[in-house]
Amino acid sequence: MDTTFIDREQGRMLRELNELLAIPSVSALPAHAADCRRAAEWLREHLRGLGCPVVDLIEGRGHPVVWAEGPKLPGLPTLLIYGHYDVQPPDPLEEWKSPPFAPTIRDGKLYARGASDDKGQLFCLLKAYEATLDGDGRPPLNMHFIFEGEEESGGTLVADLLRREPKRSTADAALVCDMSYYAPGWPAVYTALRGLCYAEISVRTSERDLHSGTYGGVAPNAIETLVRLLSQLKAESGEIRVPNLYEAVDPPTAAELKTWNELPFDREEFIRREVTAKALTGLQNRSVFERVWALPTFEIHGIKGGFIGEGAKTVIPAQAMAKVSLRLVPGQEYEKVGRDLERAVMQLAPAWADVKVTLLHGGDPVQVDVDAPAFEILDEAFERVVGRKAVQIRAGGSIPIVPELGQGGAPVILTGIGLPDDGLHSPNEKLDLDQLWTGIRTFGEFFELLATKVYSSSSGETRLMGPE
Repeated sequence: MDTTFIDREQGRMLRELNELLAIPSVSALPAHAADCRRAAEWLREHLRGLGCPVVDLIEGRGHPVVWAEGPKLPGLPTLLIYGHYDVQPPDPLEEWKSPPFAPTIRDGKLYARGASDDKGQLFCLLKAYEATLDGDGRPPLNMHFIFEGEEESGGTLVADLLRREPKRSTADAALVCDMSYYAPGWPAVYTALRGLCYAEISVRTSERDLHSGTYGGVAPNAIETLVRLLSQLKAESGEIRVPNLYEAVDPPTAAELKTWNELPFDREEFIRREVTAKALTGLQNRSVFERVWALPTFEIHGIKGGFIGEGAKTVIPAQAMAKVSLRLVPGQEYEKVGRDLERAVMQLAPAWADVKVTLLHGGDPVQVDVDAPAFEILDEAFERVVGRKAVQIRAGGSIPIVPELGQGGAPVILTGIGLPDDGLHSPNEKLDLDQLWTGIRTFGEFFELLATKVYSSSSGETRLMGPE
């Protein structure tokens, strides 16, 4: 790896990253469909500029998938790199200190929507690839890239592609850089991801909005009905009242619990810097790590209904809707939880209200076997650059494509360069630039180490060696 690359090219790299971050590729909003395509085209041209002989935009119903292949290097392993170029909506805009799509550096941190999730991390891998190219433009190993534009909105184009063409997932390892360190100076690899069940619950209580003076006291109120229903789905204690939900949970192993108990954790600092609240809620008889990594959740993301404009309008709303989700843990299945949620809602619905549950998208939780040699090789890279091996933890979030990335038998490495306080999905999302530069060095080391720790079996297949 070119040790002078980062210092020499830092200004150019920042300009390139800012170009990508400035594209408002919000996949959930149809108004930004053209922006999502612009982001995909930016990546296509960038990969061509890095010398990839194969670079395609794969079209379908949704935002295009970017597929690229580096130069073919017989006898060397193949690494499949995944990332996503789409981002969350930036709302609420008034809480941003600088515009979400005008990347701004403050105190060594780059602020923009997508800075950490996932454009900045995707970019880190592209620059690590560039840093390891030799004088003839060849990387140290075979590299395939697959970047999607629907991770944040539940699209299925990339999953459909890999199911239809499973050979694209054939690799010696798959690398997903969409996660964070456990804490500053503590890199992490993830042994499990939670799944997701995202739904809308809609309520109608009358044909039209009604005058609250004429009908108040007798007419049912859709928002009140919805709020009461939601409050019954989750108790104040944090217990989720969806039948069969907890019975299916595979609890963490004794080894996992031991590892978690040994992690440094400052509860008050966690509340102040990460949660930015006054207290923690949820099941008080379970540890924080169990609540965020190993137990299902139920969250209300938004409620729509009635009058919310300036001034006053005294109506009894006829309809209301809430967007909700459940995060799922190993042992649970998205489709079954969706059915159980619908059943629970319908049992709670009053006879005089029309209530409907619409499942929008979701995916099953994932457990990752971290015993493959590639994980030890990544540990060696982290140790060389950061001075510490990665700790093994779980993630509270979801990356639906992970099962398809590993369907060909490749171990899926879930790691990243983010920090816990990066503000994912929130105003003022950021990426510490020191994390970016360190990440480029780390993954450059990983690519080169992965290339050297191979041997050819008698059948001619390439295999990864464990560290000596």
